[in-house]
Amino acid sequence: QVQFVESGGGFVQPGGSLRLSCAGSGVTKGYYDIGWFRQAPGKEPEGLLCFSAGDGRTAYVESVKGRFTLSQDSANNTVYLQMNNLRAEDTAIYFCATTLRRYSCGPAGSLDSATYRGHGTQVIVSS
Repeated sequence: QVQFVESGGGFVQPGGSLRLSCAGSGVTKGYYDIGWFRQAPGKEPEGLLCFSAGDGRTAYVESVKGRFTLSQDSANNTVYLQMNNLRAEDTAIYFCATTLRRYSCGPAGSLDSATYRGHGTQVIVSS
């Protein structure tokens, strides 16, 4: 059974940083595509990035490119999302997901679906 548990969210002022964690079980890290998403109140989920297991590359959507970075800890089967220069519009619930497939990263830089996902962690950016 695939499970993800996100943590690391919280309250931060604009311009600040947070590092989110996504601990996975029931899935071999690095073998399938992984993505991070966020969902703001009243909005649809938005894909942020996609790690392609097929070629080992990570693509980012324009809104977070240069500010957000994915990293991975093989020993702990955990992926991290480092978020810098946070803005008020980054306020949302953030969650990680996988499709249990390869080659499922879309052209815009997000995973094509959040088939298996965690419950998420809340990020609030406010002064």
